[in-house]
Amino acid sequence: MTALPRGETPGPSAAADDTVVADTAAAAPDPSAEDVGGDASGAATDPEAEETDGTDAAGAADSTDTADGEAAAALSEAEAELAAQRELRERIEKRKAEKGGPIAAGAKLSGPAADLLAAVRAVESGEKPGAAFFDAPAPAPRRVAPAPAPVRPRASEPVRAPQGASAEAVAAVSAVLAEGGAPEVLAGPAAQTLGAQAADVLREDPWQLLAVAGVRPEQADGFARALLGADCGPDDERRTAALVGWLLERAALQGHTALDASAVRAALAERVVTDPEAAVQHAVAEGVVLVFQEEGLDEPADEGAEELAESGEQAEVSAGQEPPQVLLGLDRYALAEESLADGLARLVNACEKDADWSEPAAAAGSPSAAELVRTVAAGGLVAHTGGEAARAEPAALITAARSLGLQAVGATHSVDGSRRLAEALGDPSAAVTIAGLLSGAEGPGRDEDGAIAVDLLVVLDAPQLDVETAAILVESLADGTRLVLSGDPGVLGSAGAGRVFADVLAARACPQVVSRTPDPGPIGELVSGIGIGELNQVEAPGKEVVIVPVHDAGEAVHRTVQLVADSVPRAIGVPSADTQVITVGHGGPAGTRALNTALKQRLNAGPGRFGGFDPGDRVVHIPTPGRTVPGVVVSADAEGLHLDCAGTPVVVPQERVESSVRHGWALSAHQATGMRWPAVVVVLPGDAAQGLSRAWVYTAFSRGERHLSVVHGVDQALPRAVAQSPSQDRTTRLRALLEALPTATV
Repeated sequence: MTALPRGETPGPSAAADDTVVADTAAAAPDPSAEDVGGDASGAATDPEAEETDGTDAAGAADSTDTADGEAAAALSEAEAELAAQRELRERIEKRKAEKGGPIAAGAKLSGPAADLLAAVRAVESGEKPGAAFFDAPAPAPRRVAPAPAPVRPRASEPVRAPQGASAEAVAAVSAVLAEGGAPEVLAGPAAQTLGAQAADVLREDPWQLLAVAGVRPEQADGFARALLGADCGPDDERRTAALVGWLLERAALQGHTALDASAVRAALAERVVTDPEAAVQHAVAEGVVLVFQEEGLDEPADEGAEELAESGEQAEVSAGQEPPQVLLGLDRYALAEESLADGLARLVNACEKDADWSEPAAAAGSPSAAELVRTVAAGGLVAHTGGEAARAEPAALITAARSLGLQAVGATHSVDGSRRLAEALGDPSAAVTIAGLLSGAEGPGRDEDGAIAVDLLVVLDAPQLDVETAAILVESLADGTRLVLSGDPGVLGSAGAGRVFADVLAARACPQVVSRTPDPGPIGELVSGIGIGELNQVEAPGKEVVIVPVHDAGEAVHRTVQLVADSVPRAIGVPSADTQVITVGHGGPAGTRALNTALKQRLNAGPGRFGGFDPGDRVVHIPTPGRTVPGVVVSADAEGLHLDCAGTPVVVPQERVESSVRHGWALSAHQATGMRWPAVVVVLPGDAAQGLSRAWVYTAFSRGERHLSVVHGVDQALPRAVAQSPSQDRTTRLRALLEALPTATV
């Protein structure tokens, strides 16, 4: 590791850089402002921050103005993904309703058990002879893997904003908002969120305005006072119920699928609710939230909730015994976790357990890859952990499965990850993104039953799976499909709610294969040490790792620009276009906004005539919350902003540019997950110390393939953050649900 004195950068003759760097507000960086639901681990999140990528109030209002003549065109990835989520929620809502009615005998069975019951009934009724169910041939694989074919270039895909509410509904809501003194810009988002009767809903319950993204409790209180007058009070049941839902929605943005009831009561007390216990009881009784206990999390505690709501009495706890933890959760996440747990159990039970994959295992290329192939041959669900070099093992598994005539596909979090997997496989058709697979834009498509037509699905970057996406994915797999969840448990978690991969590992719900393949080189050695809590000094004879000390945020921005524009291209041989800057947050004097401003001024100066962008600008496109797609601005016209995203042309409509496109020379670590670059510059100004954690440092430092520069201004805060043991930073129910299943292994 090379440490440079202040003012020097790597290279034999670093030229002085006289670039004028724009200095922004002195506020501390906000690491979660533009990372939708950014991981709560480590990053200094402001619990009151409202800015989100692609989901702010302005973006929602703009979405209501969408009116183009291409209604007959194919759905965009974002719309298809939202449609898939709606379909899953309708399905699990139906399942939830069925729980309240009588259960027909055998109705809850699936897989072999359901087949056996059907066979017994057929024989008993005389429909089929008993011999018909013996000596059945072994099931054939879904299909023979097709020969690799050239990937067809995808046509330009205009990204259209979702259709908003009707003009009449928006006008009615606008009138109510004006009466209550709320900004009219919220009319579109409110009408879209609350439906066609939004105006009546708001007039009857003004606190429903909290359901609109960006609205805070004090704003909703002011709106309610203007509408209700003397009838408005802090303990109004409408207010307390809306606050409980708002608190859980805010928690979901930080990754939680549930919250401890005591934490909710404490937060209500801070919001001037006189009786938080009664407020929680009312919210449960009204169905705003579901209540669960730590023991027996497989079903909501309906009876206990009724008793709690009616009498407020709590069960007596024996002396010396810890009371059971009571969790509150929104039904969408509760149902997603239950659906996911059931789906994973179905895959475990429905898969052939004695497949012979010994021949491809012997040719796998490494002991860890061979172990993974053998383990997958014997189970329907397998977890695989390892660093960047270990990604070769899932690639070897996919190759082995395809050699057996099976349809095997690898799915990654990002387009960059898909590209790297395709290079490892030598077959672009076997590498897709998760979003593309679910939307149907990539992959083998669906079979006649609507399931994804694969025999083996390997999900790389599994830590980036949120619970709703994971539930949709597992629900889309047919019985008999093998699923492998592979990833590095040391990186930051998903942008959405849940910690699916960590919960699967902790519950030991399936066989686990731990890679023994280390990441190579000085960067690999450094990152491996960080993973176990040690910030070691490594030998870097080729300047693979360079430390650039700085005194303040202004100097940090100056040195960062100098590294990207001059030092790294000259000394390391990596051009500026292949160098990525990563910093802790978006705000502050050395956040992504300030760094992008300075880098644009140096690398692609221009007036920003296309909504702040010029041709050649590096950007990131956020088609849906949690997805970051790097690109370059090509042009702009009446149709929208034209981007080149890794060779795929994308058109972002004018009304969506402000909310879904950002400059991309500098990113946060959350945005950079799942991607890698030849060179990375990690910026750590002094005010970033509170946003550091082991997972953050591990993620940021591991994004560089050939070179890592650290602009270091946090002194001892960096080794302290690395040494601090990671804790379970998200409250979820999935682990308990998996542990309660009979398929869980020890």
